[in-house]
Amino acid sequence: MVRTSSPEIRETATERKSPASAPSAPEYSSWISQDRSTDAASVAMRREAAELVERVLAHYRANTTHEADGQWTEPVANYLDADRWQRETDAVHRSVPLPLAMSCELPGPNTYKAIDVLGVPVLITRDRQGVVHAMINACRHRGARLLEAGCGVSKRLTCPYHSWSYDLAGELRGVYAEKTFGEVPREGRGLVRLPAGERAGIVFVSLDPAAEPDLDEWLGDLQPLLEGLRLAECHHYATSELTSPNWKVTLDGYLETYHFASLHPKTVFETNLSNMMAHDTWGPHQRIAPALRPIAQASELPPDRRDPGDCVGPIYWLFPGLAIAGGWRQKIAVSLVLPRTATESVTQQIILLREPAVTEEERQAADRFGAWFHEVVRDEDYATTYGVQQGLKALDGTDFVFGRNEPGLQHFHRTIHQHLDEGAAGAPRAAR
Repeated sequence: MVRTSSPEIRETATERKSPASAPSAPEYSSWISQDRSTDAASVAMRREAAELVERVLAHYRANTTHEADGQWTEPVANYLDADRWQRETDAVHRSVPLPLAMSCELPGPNTYKAIDVLGVPVLITRDRQGVVHAMINACRHRGARLLEAGCGVSKRLTCPYHSWSYDLAGELRGVYAEKTFGEVPREGRGLVRLPAGERAGIVFVSLDPAAEPDLDEWLGDLQPLLEGLRLAECHHYATSELTSPNWKVTLDGYLETYHFASLHPKTVFETNLSNMMAHDTWGPHQRIAPALRPIAQASELPPDRRDPGDCVGPIYWLFPGLAIAGGWRQKIAVSLVLPRTATESVTQQIILLREPAVTEEERQAADRFGAWFHEVVRDEDYATTYGVQQGLKALDGTDFVFGRNEPGLQHFHRTIHQHLDEGAAGAPRAAR
């Protein structure tokens, strides 16, 4: 075990005063303790949650955290090399099923989400039968973009350039002025399809049109736990975007709790203990489970009276870049990180609610939660990682070291290395 070196983890929230500039931490309320669902996935999720609480409690009582077998060194050049970045995106983002939408972003028939991924305009739709499709967001006439980025409702996809129209499965349904244009055979003129599937409230899309992803194999034993979170039943409240540095520089900050006390003393550290978590992996995917401050009181309670949602804040992380935080609570913060260039990525912050915000008070509470999440990531996490990005060139020729208390970073980079090695060898992947 790695013993935490910071005695301040015992400091209570009331002993720390937030400066006026720090956003106020939102109020959290547990969902998992209120869930009474009897389906197998929900029962298994609650049982596993109770076990996870016990694991984190053991760390709390011993003042330890989960540790890897050793340290890991990563050459700084691996963050800088544009050729390596291209090989990474080919071996990872263009090869594996990408989690590009939450199911509740397409809440009913005739809904869509448009998103750009590595220069590929992707359009995800839910047709009138409720089936999810994905396709290139470009008209087959002259390639014009059909819909701007974002979510919406549309019964028909109509090109703004010359009014060719498609149904939500991507089939060509109308050609404007076809009498003078000339007859256009409908077969073979639909939008270019991309493999897509839906699991556990998440929509996955492969950028390779010829891919045949096995999503059940890709998620493995993590899938039942995700299903137990019942994300598909949530309500999409809002989405915001942030630009961010190199995708690995960005994601490194999502995969450890080591920085909570130093980087977030008046925000995240108000509710989470620093450098204290459980860690689990499922193939390329993982979960970090930080200890929450009420665990101090819960440690004195019998197991059947502990609320997992008050004790542990698990973050489920789907490779290569989707983080789901707050899945045991009423408000959920989802981060989707996608590379743009070798030096820049984009982060979609997606706010989900267990119950729709109907009253003004509920909407204000949801707004405060979203604003807090956005400001902390922008002003603390990304302000720091942009500094990392600026320092990379000066550090070229050296390496970074990931500690034993940073197993998430080690697993992330090890997985990238594996995909690069497999790509170089031409070996098949589980996603293929």
